[in-house]
Amino acid sequence: MRKLLHFLKPYTVLIVITCLLLLCQTIGNLSLPRFLSNIIDNGITAGNMNYILRIGVYMIFAAILTSAVGMGAMYTSSKVAMSVGRDLRHALFEKIESFSLGEFNNLGTSSLITRTTNDVYQVQQLVVMSLRLMIIAPLMAIGGIVMAISTNASLSLTLLVSVPVLALVIFVIGRKTVPLYNQIQTKLDKVNLILRENLTGIRVIRAFNKTKYEEERFKEASLDLTNNAIGVNKLMAILMPGIMIVLNLTTVAILWFGSRKVSNGLLEVGSLIAFIQYVMQIMFSLVMLTMIFVLIPRALASANRISEVLGILNSITDKVAPSDISTPSSLTRAHLRFEDVSFTYPGSQKPILSHISFDVGPGETLAIIGGTGSGKSTLLNLIPRFYDITSGRILIDSLDIKDYSLTDLRKKIGYVPQKNFLFSGSVASNLAFGKENATEDELTKALTTAQGIDFVSSMPEGTHSPITQGGTNVSGGQRQRLAIARALMKNAEFYLFDDSFSALDFKTDSQLRKALAADVTNSAVIIVGQRITSIMHANTILVLDDHTIVGKGTHKELLKNCKTYREIAESQLSKKELEGGHAL
Repeated sequence: MRKLLHFLKPYTVLIVITCLLLLCQTIGNLSLPRFLSNIIDNGITAGNMNYILRIGVYMIFAAILTSAVGMGAMYTSSKVAMSVGRDLRHALFEKIESFSLGEFNNLGTSSLITRTTNDVYQVQQLVVMSLRLMIIAPLMAIGGIVMAISTNASLSLTLLVSVPVLALVIFVIGRKTVPLYNQIQTKLDKVNLILRENLTGIRVIRAFNKTKYEEERFKEASLDLTNNAIGVNKLMAILMPGIMIVLNLTTVAILWFGSRKVSNGLLEVGSLIAFIQYVMQIMFSLVMLTMIFVLIPRALASANRISEVLGILNSITDKVAPSDISTPSSLTRAHLRFEDVSFTYPGSQKPILSHISFDVGPGETLAIIGGTGSGKSTLLNLIPRFYDITSGRILIDSLDIKDYSLTDLRKKIGYVPQKNFLFSGSVASNLAFGKENATEDELTKALTTAQGIDFVSSMPEGTHSPITQGGTNVSGGQRQRLAIARALMKNAEFYLFDDSFSALDFKTDSQLRKALAADVTNSAVIIVGQRITSIMHANTILVLDDHTIVGKGTHKELLKNCKTYREIAESQLSKKELEGGHAL
């Protein structure tokens, strides 16, 4: 919670203004019963119409002023709360954007979404209600007690019974609801997780006819959340009737003892009515505090979840400032070197990559092939520091990649992931991820190299044609070519293709590789592939098996010297293609 308090500091002036406005509102509210008492005792009883009119004008003025400052307090408190919510969301988003893949895996996407939306909303509500009610309620309670005692001290003794009883009711119910509120956010995470899985995996669910099963799974999680919320609300439903019982019994007691004082001439009618109004204000101030009390448990749970995200120390950070790095010479540009690199996923006992060493330079193509789970994609993820290596060194342009800032390092890399993702917008806006303010000629060149110019040109609006979220309005092959074109827009030193040609037919694959070889002569290209035809023309091919390199060389060399590579080739190529050493 302490980590969230600094988000209030920029709005200290607004908070002070809110407090002053609420103080004025409290003074106005406390003055109205006194005016009413004077009208009854000194005006109506004496039949003094001038006095009634004069005090009435004061009451109207006080009521208008009270309403005006109340609206001002509502505006300033809302501005503070909305601004704090905005700052929290921005801080969370910025923090999440800095996470490595390890942090994402630990927290989970659904939980991060809930924390950025629902949890921030809960804290935002607590801020606005605290500024409106937590300030004015104590002022009203203290002011009401002072005014009640000044009106009739002996009658004020009734509060010594009613206030502790009311506090006891609030405490008992609150003690039971706090644990339940803490559970609600966790259960909401689970509901969001199942919902997100169902929305993103709808094709798989329908293909395996698991619609009913998923409906039951969601129903179970939703029912668990519902039962928890109902349990909380049942307890909270007892609170308001309990408060009203205490409030009404207090009013009855005041009328009972007050009427006897009136009949004995010890108290005037107007003073009795004013005393009742002050007691009502005291009681309602406690009700307002109760409303805050209802919000606090859930908001504190949300605040702790937000603080947990903001307090995470990133496992991958910049080692030095960019200005502290000496600029590599042009002779070492686009050179990548792995030196005895090993990597183990957090929580895993066995390394996914072990003692990996290789070099690739400008104008060269390095291909990586191997069985499923051999660590091909993981190897690519180490280059832009999506994960940090366990041991060894990775050098880019003769410098350890940890000596680069993450921004400078990733500027050197054009990356096409295994699972291509397009953002909602247009073809041009997606390609602009590679280069902002790209010209139409640059877009056309990248699309031509990626073999995507034909289908983009056939779209109604060309490069300005709309793309839906995830690229669901284009085919898998078209989506893959757009992702490749996006990477080519960077004019990077290194191009990483993680099984990026699998959705392409053999002809398009061949044309793309030829165009790529012609256009990126000054860059190093690393291709992870499953098809021999996609990698056989590479300068160097690495064969991974059992998490280490078991073969290294050209296609022809590996056919002779690497059993694993030959087995893969024999499963994909005909005998003639193997003997000829070429394919489409």
